[in-house]
Amino acid sequence: MSLRINSTAPDFTAETTQGTIHFHEWIGDGWAILFSHPKDFTPVCTTELGYVAKLAPEFAKRNTKVIGLSVDPVTNHGKWAADIEETQGYAVEFPMIGDPELAVAKLYDMLPEDAGTTSEGRTAANNATVRTVFVIGPDKKIKLMLIYPMTTGRNFDEVLRVVDSMQLTAKHAVATPVNWKDGDDVIIVPSVSNEEATAKYPDGFKIIKPYLRTVAQPK
Repeated sequence: MSLRINSTAPDFTAETTQGTIHFHEWIGDGWAILFSHPKDFTPVCTTELGYVAKLAPEFAKRNTKVIGLSVDPVTNHGKWAADIEETQGYAVEFPMIGDPELAVAKLYDMLPEDAGTTSEGRTAANNATVRTVFVIGPDKKIKLMLIYPMTTGRNFDEVLRVVDSMQLTAKHAVATPVNWKDGDDVIIVPSVSNEEATAKYPDGFKIIKPYLRTVAQPK
């Protein structure tokens, strides 16, 4: 199954460190981040999980749930979580999906169908493609996909920034320019006419080109 931006995020039922979940039901009416790992007890992923645990309150402020996935049993996740807290200083309080039959990894096109049906005997190198971040909106559509190599730690400050951008777009129909940060000027999307923009932004906006108009970030 090939997934793209605006594809419906595949639904599934799985065991996690916090019990059985039905994914779409678990997401509810908010946003969600699903990020995956090729194997438990791997060094780069250990640092990532610790940092996401640190950022968890920031995601919660944005009505965004976080869930991890690794193609190992849930029992292993619990032991790994102890290492993560010890080495990174933050407890993993969000759920981690156990995927020992590789079902979710295949469902999300992170492993090919012929990858087998067990995580037993597989190494992180076998699962190198299971290093993806999916941001999913309240409509259960995929809004973002990021795929990283095993040796490069993911930038979750960037994921947080993208969530801010997408939520701003969803609420105010604006776009964000290169390297935008919360509080910077934003772009009026082309579907909004100058007349509509004048009514919407009575304090004014800047026309740089007919297709490039900026305005102070809406509150």
